[in-house]
Amino acid sequence: MKPTRLLILLFSVVALALPQIAAAQNNRAASSDDDPDRDINLSQPDFTLVALPTTLRVPRFRSAFRVTHRFTRPLGQGDFGDLAGDLFGIDSGAAIGLEYRFGLMRGLQVGIHRTNDRTIELFTHYSLLQQGTKGPVGLDGIASIEGTNNMGLSGPDSTHSYTPVLGVAVSRELGKYGAVYVEPMWVNNSNPLPSEIADDNDTFMTGIGLRLRVRPSVYVVGEYTPRAGYKPGVNQGSFAIEKRLGGHVFQMNFSNGFGTTLGQVARGGTSNDDWYLGFNISRKFY
Repeated sequence: MKPTRLLILLFSVVALALPQIAAAQNNRAASSDDDPDRDINLSQPDFTLVALPTTLRVPRFRSAFRVTHRFTRPLGQGDFGDLAGDLFGIDSGAAIGLEYRFGLMRGLQVGIHRTNDRTIELFTHYSLLQQGTKGPVGLDGIASIEGTNNMGLSGPDSTHSYTPVLGVAVSRELGKYGAVYVEPMWVNNSNPLPSEIADDNDTFMTGIGLRLRVRPSVYVVGEYTPRAGYKPGVNQGSFAIEKRLGGHVFQMNFSNGFGTTLGQVARGGTSNDDWYLGFNISRKFY
Protein backbone atom coordinates (compact mmCIF):
# COMPACT_ATOMS: atom_id res chain seq x y z
CA MET A 1 0.00 0.00 0.00
CA LYS A 2 1.32 3.46 -0.90
CA PRO A 3 2.45 5.60 2.11
CA THR A 4 -0.07 8.37 1.31
CA ARG A 5 -2.94 5.90 1.09
CA LEU A 6 -1.80 4.19 4.30
CA LEU A 7 -1.68 7.56 6.10
CA ILE A 8 -5.20 8.39 4.93
CA LEU A 9 -6.47 4.98 6.04
CA LEU A 10 -4.88 5.35 9.48
CA PHE A 11 -6.35 8.85 9.87
CA SER A 12 -9.80 7.50 8.97
CA VAL A 13 -9.52 4.66 11.49
CA VAL A 14 -8.47 7.10 14.22
CA ALA A 15 -11.34 9.46 13.33
CA LEU A 16 -13.87 6.62 13.59
CA ALA A 17 -12.40 5.53 16.92
CA LEU A 18 -12.51 8.98 18.51
CA PRO A 19 -16.10 8.72 19.83
CA GLN A 20 -15.18 5.49 21.62
CA ILE A 21 -12.07 7.12 23.06
CA ALA A 22 -14.21 10.00 24.27
CA ALA A 23 -16.66 7.64 25.97
CA ALA A 24 -13.86 5.78 27.69
CA GLN A 25 -12.30 9.01 28.89
CA ASN A 26 -15.54 10.80 29.74
CA ASN A 27 -15.17 10.38 33.50
CA ARG A 28 -11.80 12.11 33.29
CA ALA A 29 -12.89 14.98 31.03
CA ALA A 30 -13.05 18.39 32.60
CA SER A 31 -16.38 19.68 33.84
CA SER A 32 -17.99 22.80 32.41
CA ASP A 33 -16.74 24.77 35.41
CA ASP A 34 -13.14 23.68 34.82
CA ASP A 35 -13.04 23.82 31.03
CA PRO A 36 -13.75 27.30 29.59
CA ASP A 37 -13.86 25.79 26.08
CA ARG A 38 -17.29 24.38 26.99
CA ASP A 39 -18.73 27.80 27.81
CA ILE A 40 -20.96 29.51 25.25
CA ASN A 41 -18.99 31.99 23.17
CA LEU A 42 -21.48 34.66 22.09
CA SER A 43 -18.99 36.18 19.64
CA GLN A 44 -18.09 32.87 17.99
CA PRO A 45 -21.08 30.52 18.20
CA ASP A 46 -19.83 28.12 15.52
CA PHE A 47 -16.67 26.57 14.10
CA THR A 48 -17.21 28.08 10.64
CA LEU A 49 -18.53 31.27 9.10
CA VAL A 50 -20.13 29.98 5.87
CA ALA A 51 -17.25 27.99 4.37
CA LEU A 52 -14.26 29.54 6.17
CA PRO A 53 -13.17 28.32 9.63
CA THR A 54 -13.27 30.32 12.87
CA THR A 55 -10.99 30.05 15.91
CA LEU A 56 -13.63 28.51 18.18
CA ARG A 57 -12.07 25.59 20.06
CA VAL A 58 -13.61 22.12 20.37
CA PRO A 59 -13.39 21.09 24.04
CA ARG A 60 -11.20 18.12 24.90
CA PHE A 61 -12.93 14.81 24.15
CA ARG A 62 -16.01 16.62 22.79
CA SER A 63 -17.25 16.84 19.21
CA ALA A 64 -19.46 18.61 16.71
CA PHE A 65 -21.33 17.71 13.53
CA ARG A 66 -22.26 19.89 10.54
CA VAL A 67 -24.35 19.56 7.39
CA THR A 68 -23.77 21.89 4.42
CA HIS A 69 -26.28 22.23 1.58
CA ARG A 70 -26.04 24.37 -1.57
CA PHE A 71 -28.89 24.31 -4.10
CA THR A 72 -27.55 24.40 -7.66
CA ARG A 73 -30.21 26.60 -9.31
CA PRO A 74 -29.09 30.24 -9.68
CA LEU A 75 -31.58 32.56 -8.00
CA GLY A 76 -31.42 34.94 -10.97
CA GLN A 77 -32.29 32.32 -13.59
CA GLY A 78 -35.61 33.00 -15.33
CA ASP A 79 -38.32 35.27 -13.94
CA PHE A 80 -39.88 35.31 -10.50
CA GLY A 81 -42.56 32.83 -11.55
CA ASP A 82 -39.90 30.33 -12.64
CA LEU A 83 -38.05 30.83 -9.38
CA ALA A 84 -41.19 30.41 -7.27
CA GLY A 85 -42.14 27.34 -9.31
CA ASP A 86 -38.82 25.77 -8.29
CA LEU A 87 -39.49 26.86 -4.71
CA PHE A 88 -36.53 29.29 -4.88
CA GLY A 89 -34.14 26.58 -5.96
CA ILE A 90 -35.15 23.95 -3.41
CA ASP A 91 -36.50 21.68 -6.19
CA SER A 92 -33.09 21.67 -7.89
CA GLY A 93 -30.11 19.44 -7.22
CA ALA A 94 -27.73 20.21 -4.40
CA ALA A 95 -24.09 20.09 -3.34
CA ILE A 96 -24.11 18.47 0.11
CA GLY A 97 -21.41 18.04 2.72
CA LEU A 98 -21.20 16.13 6.02
CA GLU A 99 -18.61 17.04 8.65
CA TYR A 100 -17.49 15.69 12.01
CA ARG A 101 -14.84 17.27 14.26
CA PHE A 102 -13.35 16.13 17.55
CA GLY A 103 -11.31 17.80 20.29
CA LEU A 104 -8.29 15.54 20.59
CA MET A 105 -6.67 17.65 23.33
CA ARG A 106 -6.91 21.20 24.70
CA GLY A 107 -6.67 23.50 21.70
CA LEU A 108 -6.28 20.69 19.12
CA GLN A 109 -9.16 19.53 16.93
CA VAL A 110 -9.29 17.12 14.00
CA GLY A 111 -12.09 16.49 11.56
CA ILE A 112 -13.37 15.04 8.32
CA HIS A 113 -15.64 16.66 5.73
CA ARG A 114 -17.09 14.77 2.75
CA THR A 115 -19.12 16.25 -0.10
CA ASN A 116 -21.41 14.39 -2.47
CA ASP A 117 -19.00 14.87 -5.38
CA ARG A 118 -16.79 12.33 -3.52
CA THR A 119 -14.33 14.88 -2.18
CA ILE A 120 -12.97 14.06 1.29
CA GLU A 121 -11.17 16.66 3.40
CA LEU A 122 -9.18 15.73 6.51
CA PHE A 123 -8.28 18.75 8.62
CA THR A 124 -6.74 19.82 11.90
CA HIS A 125 -6.68 23.14 13.78
CA TYR A 126 -4.36 24.03 16.63
CA SER A 127 -5.06 27.04 18.83
CA LEU A 128 -1.78 28.96 19.05
CA LEU A 129 -3.19 32.01 20.81
CA GLN A 130 -6.43 32.97 22.53
CA GLN A 131 -7.67 36.53 22.70
CA GLY A 132 -7.62 37.93 26.20
CA THR A 133 -5.24 35.34 27.64
CA LYS A 134 -1.94 35.90 25.85
CA GLY A 135 -2.69 38.42 23.16
CA PRO A 136 -5.13 40.80 21.48
CA VAL A 137 -6.27 38.26 18.86
CA GLY A 138 -7.04 34.59 18.48
CA LEU A 139 -4.68 32.59 16.25
CA ASP A 140 -5.13 29.08 14.85
CA GLY A 141 -2.75 27.05 12.74
CA ILE A 142 -4.64 25.14 10.03
CA ALA A 143 -3.59 22.11 7.99
CA SER A 144 -5.70 19.92 5.76
CA ILE A 145 -5.54 17.53 2.85
CA GLU A 146 -8.40 16.68 0.58
CA GLY A 147 -8.74 14.22 -2.24
CA THR A 148 -11.18 13.70 -5.07
CA ASN A 149 -12.95 10.42 -5.76
CA ASN A 150 -12.89 9.41 -2.08
CA MET A 151 -9.14 10.11 -1.94
CA GLY A 152 -8.53 7.29 -4.38
CA LEU A 153 -9.89 4.70 -1.95
CA SER A 154 -12.71 3.72 -4.32
CA GLY A 155 -10.51 1.26 -6.15
CA PRO A 156 -7.05 0.69 -7.63
CA ASP A 157 -7.96 2.35 -10.93
CA SER A 158 -9.77 5.39 -9.51
CA THR A 159 -8.62 8.78 -10.81
CA HIS A 160 -7.98 11.27 -8.05
CA SER A 161 -5.87 14.23 -6.93
CA TYR A 162 -4.74 15.52 -3.54
CA THR A 163 -4.87 19.13 -2.34
CA PRO A 164 -2.89 20.00 0.83
CA VAL A 165 -3.56 23.30 2.61
CA LEU A 166 -1.51 25.23 5.18
CA GLY A 167 -2.58 28.50 6.75
CA VAL A 168 -3.67 30.45 9.80
CA ALA A 169 -6.90 31.98 11.01
CA VAL A 170 -6.65 35.26 12.92
CA SER A 171 -9.73 36.46 14.82
CA ARG A 172 -10.62 39.56 16.78
CA GLU A 173 -13.73 39.28 18.95
CA LEU A 174 -15.86 42.41 19.28
CA GLY A 175 -16.88 42.01 22.89
CA LYS A 176 -20.08 39.93 22.82
CA TYR A 177 -21.17 41.31 19.45
CA GLY A 178 -19.29 39.18 16.98
CA ALA A 179 -15.84 38.79 15.46
CA VAL A 180 -13.74 39.64 12.40
CA TYR A 181 -11.36 37.24 10.66
CA VAL A 182 -8.35 37.29 8.34
CA GLU A 183 -7.19 33.89 7.07
CA PRO A 184 -4.18 33.65 4.73
CA MET A 185 -3.67 30.16 3.26
CA TRP A 186 -1.49 28.34 0.76
CA VAL A 187 -3.32 25.70 -1.27
CA ASN A 188 -1.08 23.26 -3.12
CA ASN A 189 -2.30 21.40 -6.21
CA SER A 190 -5.51 23.43 -6.34
CA ASN A 191 -5.60 22.77 -10.09
CA PRO A 192 -7.05 19.25 -10.39
CA LEU A 193 -5.21 18.68 -13.70
CA PRO A 194 -2.01 16.60 -13.50
CA SER A 195 0.96 18.73 -12.45
CA GLU A 196 2.85 17.91 -15.64
CA ILE A 197 -0.01 19.45 -17.67
CA ALA A 198 -1.03 22.35 -15.44
CA ASP A 199 1.06 25.54 -15.57
CA ASP A 200 -0.41 26.95 -12.34
CA ASN A 201 -0.79 24.45 -9.55
CA ASP A 202 -0.97 26.55 -6.37
CA THR A 203 -3.36 29.12 -4.96
CA PHE A 204 -2.67 31.74 -2.32
CA MET A 205 -5.88 33.02 -0.77
CA THR A 206 -6.82 35.28 2.10
CA GLY A 207 -10.25 34.73 3.57
CA ILE A 208 -11.92 37.78 5.11
CA GLY A 209 -14.91 37.23 7.36
CA LEU A 210 -17.30 38.96 9.71
CA ARG A 211 -19.97 37.74 12.12
CA LEU A 212 -22.20 40.27 13.89
CA ARG A 213 -24.66 39.51 16.67
CA VAL A 214 -27.79 41.57 15.91
CA ARG A 215 -30.13 39.90 18.42
CA PRO A 216 -29.41 37.80 21.54
CA SER A 217 -29.25 34.63 19.41
CA VAL A 218 -29.35 35.95 15.81
CA TYR A 219 -26.28 36.76 13.69
CA VAL A 220 -25.46 38.07 10.23
CA VAL A 221 -22.39 36.60 8.56
CA GLY A 222 -20.27 37.51 5.55
CA GLU A 223 -17.08 36.19 3.99
CA TYR A 224 -15.00 36.82 0.87
CA THR A 225 -11.85 35.07 -0.35
CA PRO A 226 -9.48 36.94 -2.72
CA ARG A 227 -6.91 34.71 -4.44
CA ALA A 228 -3.60 34.80 -6.30
CA GLY A 229 -1.89 32.15 -8.42
CA TYR A 230 -4.27 29.60 -9.87
CA LYS A 231 -7.68 31.25 -9.63
CA PRO A 232 -10.37 30.02 -12.02
CA GLY A 233 -13.87 31.41 -11.84
CA VAL A 234 -14.47 34.30 -9.44
CA ASN A 235 -13.52 34.84 -5.82
CA GLN A 236 -16.08 33.03 -3.69
CA GLY A 237 -18.23 35.19 -1.46
CA SER A 238 -21.14 34.43 0.85
CA PHE A 239 -23.51 36.14 3.24
CA ALA A 240 -25.93 34.60 5.69
CA ILE A 241 -28.30 34.95 8.59
CA GLU A 242 -28.21 32.41 11.39
CA LYS A 243 -29.95 31.45 14.61
CA ARG A 244 -28.26 29.90 17.63
CA LEU A 245 -30.52 27.56 19.62
CA GLY A 246 -28.85 25.67 22.44
CA GLY A 247 -26.15 23.49 20.89
CA HIS A 248 -27.50 24.05 17.37
CA VAL A 249 -26.74 26.79 14.85
CA PHE A 250 -29.12 27.09 11.89
CA GLN A 251 -27.84 29.19 8.98
CA MET A 252 -29.45 30.26 5.70
CA ASN A 253 -26.83 31.50 3.26
CA PHE A 254 -26.37 32.89 -0.24
CA SER A 255 -23.15 32.21 -2.18
CA ASN A 256 -21.76 32.67 -5.66
CA GLY A 257 -20.26 29.17 -5.53
CA PHE A 258 -20.62 25.74 -3.97
CA GLY A 259 -17.28 25.34 -2.18
CA THR A 260 -17.38 24.08 1.40
CA THR A 261 -13.84 22.65 1.64
CA LEU A 262 -10.75 24.87 1.51
CA GLY A 263 -9.65 23.36 -1.79
CA GLN A 264 -13.06 24.02 -3.33
CA VAL A 265 -13.01 27.62 -2.07
CA ALA A 266 -9.57 28.04 -3.70
CA ARG A 267 -11.08 27.01 -7.04
CA GLY A 268 -13.56 29.87 -6.80
CA GLY A 269 -17.21 30.51 -7.47
CA THR A 270 -19.17 30.23 -10.69
CA SER A 271 -20.03 33.86 -11.48
CA ASN A 272 -20.63 37.15 -9.74
CA ASP A 273 -24.03 37.22 -11.47
CA ASP A 274 -25.18 33.83 -10.12
CA TRP A 275 -26.09 33.38 -6.47
CA TYR A 276 -27.33 30.21 -4.84
CA LEU A 277 -29.47 29.51 -1.80
CA GLY A 278 -28.03 27.20 0.81
CA PHE A 279 -27.94 26.31 4.47
CA ASN A 280 -25.64 25.00 7.20
CA ILE A 281 -26.79 23.14 10.29
CA SER A 282 -24.33 22.43 13.08
CA ARG A 283 -24.66 20.61 16.38
CA LYS A 284 -22.26 20.63 19.32
CA PHE A 285 -22.10 17.53 21.50
CA TYR A 286 -21.28 19.24 24.78
